[in-house]
This record gives sequence, C-alpha cells and structure tokens, in this order.
Amino acid sequence: MDSKEEASHGMWPPISLVTCWFAWKRSISIFTRCGRMNRIIYESRDAELNEVELENLPGGPDAFELAAKFCYGIAVDLTAANISGLRCAAEYLEMTEDLEEGNLIFKTEAFLSYVVLSSWRDSILVLKSCENLSPWAENLQIVRRCSESIAWKACANPRGIRWTYTGKPAGISSPKWNEMKDSSPGRNQQVPPDWWFEDVSLLRIDHFVRVVTAIKVKGMRFELTGAAIMQYAAKWLPGLVKEGSGEDANNKDNVSANWKGGGLHMIVAASKDDISNIQMKEQRMIIESLISIIPPQKDSVSCSFFLRLLRMANMLKVAPALVTELEKRVGMQLEQATLTDLLIPSYNKGETLYDVELVQRLLEHFLVQVQMEQSSPSRQSFSDKHGYESGSPRRNNANSNAMARVARLVDSYLTEVSRDRNLSLTKFQVLAEALPDTARSCDDGLYRAVDSYLKAHPTLTEHERKRLCRVMDCQKLSIDACMHAAQNERLPLRVVVQVLFSEQVKISNAIGNNAVKESTAGSHYSHPVISTRKALLEGTPQSFQEGWATAKKDINTLKFELESMKAKYLELQSEMEVLQRQFDKMGKPKQASAWTSGWKKLSKLTKMTAMDNPEMESSQVPTADPARKAPRRWRNSIS
Repeated sequence: MDSKEEASHGMWPPISLVTCWFAWKRSISIFTRCGRMNRIIYESRDAELNEVELENLPGGPDAFELAAKFCYGIAVDLTAANISGLRCAAEYLEMTEDLEEGNLIFKTEAFLSYVVLSSWRDSILVLKSCENLSPWAENLQIVRRCSESIAWKACANPRGIRWTYTGKPAGISSPKWNEMKDSSPGRNQQVPPDWWFEDVSLLRIDHFVRVVTAIKVKGMRFELTGAAIMQYAAKWLPGLVKEGSGEDANNKDNVSANWKGGGLHMIVAASKDDISNIQMKEQRMIIESLISIIPPQKDSVSCSFFLRLLRMANMLKVAPALVTELEKRVGMQLEQATLTDLLIPSYNKGETLYDVELVQRLLEHFLVQVQMEQSSPSRQSFSDKHGYESGSPRRNNANSNAMARVARLVDSYLTEVSRDRNLSLTKFQVLAEALPDTARSCDDGLYRAVDSYLKAHPTLTEHERKRLCRVMDCQKLSIDACMHAAQNERLPLRVVVQVLFSEQVKISNAIGNNAVKESTAGSHYSHPVISTRKALLEGTPQSFQEGWATAKKDINTLKFELESMKAKYLELQSEMEVLQRQFDKMGKPKQASAWTSGWKKLSKLTKMTAMDNPEMESSQVPTADPARKAPRRWRNSIS
C-alpha cells in the first residue's frame, strides 16, 4: 500500500516536531501546493533524500498532518480549535494562491473571516489557541482581529444577545453572532451588562490586555471595564481575594484548573523554588499589565481592590513607577478604604510590622487631590460628573465629609499600629498630624491612639509623653474621654489639668446656654413641641405621661451631673490655690523690715566706736535718736 492509500485509510504515520519522513519519489506530486517543500526538494538534488527537517513549525505535528491531508486531497474539517494552528502552518509552508487556486491559506482565511469572527465563542477559542503560536499569530493579525471582534460584541447592546453566555458548561456551544432568531424561553431573558466578563477572563494576560484596550477604544463604560479587570485579577491572582470571602474557594479551583490548562505556563519538571520564582514572575507581569489598563477615571475600580493590588505589588517587587501610580490612585479615593485593607505589612526586615510610611504617602496624595479639586474648577472629578459646580456648598460638603472619613480611618489605623513596639514616636506624630485640624471635629479617636501608644511604650520619658500628647486637642474631647483622661495615670499632669480646665469651660458654656434658653423658652421651645405634637397625640395619655416623666428624669440627672462636675472642679481649683500659696511661702525667705535693719547697723557701728576709743565720754557717743535727752546723773532733792 503506497502513501496515498495509507492516507486515504486514516493511517498517516506519526510526525515529529522536528523531522518529517516521506517517500518523496512516490508523493512528490502532492507537494505542488506547498512552496517550502518544493523548494527544499529542488535545492537538495539528492535522489536518496528520505528525511526533511522542518524547524519551528507553528502548530506542531497536528497542523502539519492536516496540511498534508489537504495536499493529498483529503477533506479537512476546519474548527475553531484547529484553525489558528492550520493558518500559521499554511503560511509557514507557503501554500499560496500562486501555486494553486483555492490553496490552504485562502481557505483558512475565509473560515476565519466569515465563521470565526462572526461568533463570540469561536473568537474566544481562537484567541486562546493563539497563545502557543507567537509570533505567527501576531504577524498574521489573528490576535488583533479576534480582539476587535470580541470588543465589538462586548460593546453591543445586551438586549440583542440571545445565546448562552458567561462561563456556562463547556458542552453548551453558543451560536453565531448573527443567529438571533431563537425563540426558546431560556434565551429571551434580559442579559446583564457583565455577561462577557467570565469568558474574557479565560484569556492570557497579554491577550486580555489587547481585548480591554480595544473595548476602551470603542467607548465601553469605565465602570464595566474596571469590573472586568477586577474579576480577571480575582481569577489569576489567588492572593488578591480577601480571606474568608465566598469567592476564595471557587477562585482557587478556577486558578488551579487554568494553570493546568496552559493559561500560565508552568514547568512541571522544575523544583519547588523554580516553580515559586516562575509564579512570582507571572504574577508580577499580570499586576503590571493590569495597572497599565485600569481606566483613569475615579471610581473605575474600588479602593479596596487598589489597596490589595498595592499589597501584592509591594510583595512581588513591582516596578517603582507603577507602585507610585497605584498609590496616587488610592489617594484619589482614600475615603472609601477600610482599616483591614490599609493594614499592609512592611516587607523590610527590622522595621515596623505595618508599612506606616506607605499610609503617610497615601495621605499626602489624598490631600493633594482634595486641594486640586478645590483650586481647579475645570478638573474632572466625581462631583463634576454629578453636576456639582466648583466651590458650591454641595461640593465643599462632599470634600469635608471625605476628610472626616479619612480622619476616622487614620485614627483607627494609629490605634492598631500603636501596639507595635518598633513604631517610633516621630512616625506616630507625623502620621497623626498629617491631616489639618479642621478634619477632626472630635479627638476621641486620637486620644485612644495616644493611650494605646502609652500602654505599648511604658519607658517613654516625661518629655516624650508631653510631645506625644501634643497631637490631640483637649478641647475636642468628649465628656467620656475627659472622664477617662482625668483618671489616666499614664498621661502627664499638665495634660490632665488641661483636660479638666477645658471640661470646666464646656460646663460653664453649657450652663450659660441653658440659662439663656430658659429665659427665652416661650419663643424657642414652641417649634419642637409643634413638630412632635402629632407623634405625641398618636400615643395613649398613659404612655405620654410615662415618656414625659422619663425625659424629666433624664434632664434632672444631667443637671445633677453638671452641678457635681462643677463642684468638683471648684474644689480642685481651691485646693490648687492653697497648694500654690503654701509653695510660695516655702520658696521665699523671710525679709526683715528697713527699720529693724537700720537699728542693727547702728548698734554695730556703736560697738566698733566704743572699742576704738575706750575713754570717750558718754556724751560723745552718738545716740540712735538725737532728740532724745541724756539720762540724768543726779537725783533730785526731795526738799
């Protein structure tokens, strides 16, 4: 049986990737359709030639076998699974129209253009089969045409889609794009806008980038593009999914299956270290590619996704320029972050447990973003998209709300990282003072962070404790925080006194305001009663009386607490005054009066004069008072 008969019976001998055996004398006519084989045989001029070496044949032995069958005249079944390899092999073998009309290049091109590119599922399968055909598939524009076809179908109106979509079982094949007249009840349901996410996420990262780029060019909404990127990252980056989420197990199964299927090429014979390095390189490439295609608009992806991507980027040592770009994007929407996502570990040995400097940079980017939104009216921002004018009260209110949320987030972060003994006082202070004073209406969160830092660092000096407490404003503490601070032994005494003084000022202001309100009760308290009259009338008289009695009891309790606090403060103030007077008395030495000091000087001078002139008459001795008469030396006679 000759080679032609063997081929007709489906017994074509196995073909190697490198070498092709054939009996050229008996089958030389079949290669009239193959320009490369004709040239090789003609140039060899060897009558005994029975072995030809084909280097880097695209598609491998399967594609060569189909091409050889086509040369023998055997019918070849073209499918989405073999068309890309067969098209590249036909180009490699130079099976052009110059040799024979209707050659293999023409037939494969026609199948690609009229069958594959008109079908959603076939375009996905062909693009995925091109992963092992580089650079032939790129040079023949197969990747570009499939990517544009997928992008065009993804951007089409979902109401016109009536076929099975998004990751359904592999046995269900989707019909062609132009076959939309199926009246089955299951295909008339409304199609969600994210129907294409699952299928596109099956592609390799470079082909996924090509598809997303084409989708962005065709005007897809940036929210949908960002959602597709997040789904792709969740599938191919196992460490990106939050722990404990329901998607974790499913994504792990999908990732392991896709890795085995050739999505991320692994070397099976490599060691564990080599496999780990290959995985890191693949994941680093995925992260860098995803960063480059994320839409530039704010809120295109969630801040949580950005922070998890930033965590993996730091761990995998992604290019610094891309990390900086990620940090800027996080700063644009930092008010949406959560404490869990913000606790990014520090991968530098010997430093703090969490990357505090990273959070500081994120705060700087956030403040720059807020300042730019306030100063430049034409800047595209979230408020502008919703019709807010620059400088309008609604926009200013949105900025202040974002600042307040970031302040609460920073306070919670400081409370968490303050337990780290390696956290220096300077880093804590810089991060606490990064936001302006107007960002916090209450400093209770800062007080908790300061108290937590004092607990974890008991060896701080008095100066360091005073320096630490400067980050909070005692006048912004609530009553509960003031009560706790007044009994906190870790705080410096000066801070405790400031807390008590600020609380006394608050109590005085509250009493003064209460007195003013009571004097004008008739005019000011009429509106609340009228506004709640309907609600009061709906209840029974007994329930109304009970509610009023409870309210009066609460008011009396608050008044009693205010009075007791005022009495305690006055008592402390009087005790401080007594202690101050005692301290002044103990500190100053006793000073004699000028009159007494004069007498002492005069008596000393008199003693010195008497010692120098012992025979001086008593009349010559100076007296203390010149007007005073000298004592008489005789007695007056009685008679």
